[in-house]
Amino acid sequence: MRILDALETSRLLPYAELLGEIQAVLKNKKAGRARAPERLVMELPAGGSLLLMPAVDDQLAITKLVTVHPKERSSVKAEVWVMSAHTGERIALLDGAAVTARRTAAVSLLAAKLLAPNRDGPLLVVGSGVQAKAHLEAFHDALGISEVYVCSRSSQNAARLADYATSLGLRALVIGNPAEVSGKVTLVVTATTSSSPVIPDNLRSVAFVAAVGAFRPDMAELPTGLIGRACLFVDSLEGAKAEAGDLIQASVDWSRVTPLENVIEGARPQKGPVVFKSVGHALWDLAACRLAVRKLSHT
Repeated sequence: MRILDALETSRLLPYAELLGEIQAVLKNKKAGRARAPERLVMELPAGGSLLLMPAVDDQLAITKLVTVHPKERSSVKAEVWVMSAHTGERIALLDGAAVTARRTAAVSLLAAKLLAPNRDGPLLVVGSGVQAKAHLEAFHDALGISEVYVCSRSSQNAARLADYATSLGLRALVIGNPAEVSGKVTLVVTATTSSSPVIPDNLRSVAFVAAVGAFRPDMAELPTGLIGRACLFVDSLEGAKAEAGDLIQASVDWSRVTPLENVIEGARPQKGPVVFKSVGHALWDLAACRLAVRKLSHT
């Protein structure tokens, strides 16, 4: 069995290839060849959560064990066990935080490629943690974004992320309030665990928002006004109904909400802005494991 650290895990999961693997898993899910139950979530002290996320297809069985601690700088700690679905042989143990960061960004990237009315940018990133960095990388790598605004409750962390963006060749600026650029940006990523909205509701009609931070019913990064007028998509309809506080608190009509698997088959937004809400799903971890195992077999 291969035991991989965060750097080794990340190297096995380039965003463009991971995006393709996620598309393949979505098709397999639709055909009944990839399955995952709702994740088990238990509360931990100080607002933390313990999550257990299994998934299986005709080749692999995987389980991700996660703890989330919103008050910590590295808020997600996790590992992913990868096994043969036929024999139970342990194939690999991947760094779960790296898997989570990269597969979440790849799912958002897939949604942006399929749904965003204008993929040129500029990009606004609200948050400065692991997911903010991963989305910055993914959108730059695959969409060619050249300009980014960074906003975070920690000005020091925002400056650090902006410096990283500059090192990638982007023009980066730290801002104090997302409202400063709501009339400029066409791509928005919210990657916080906030319990109240972190962006205004007056985004442009061509804006695409990937909301990936809030993962419990009591969390909400998006204002109800934006939810009310946006075209709504989610990574998993069952997961969103249980956990997407942004939509739950807005008392959304779920008939307005389209899961990403239907987008693969051709459903497209009829108007903007577009909101893509992601709460995470074990099938995205399965996609990452499929790619990692394939690459390991060639080394």
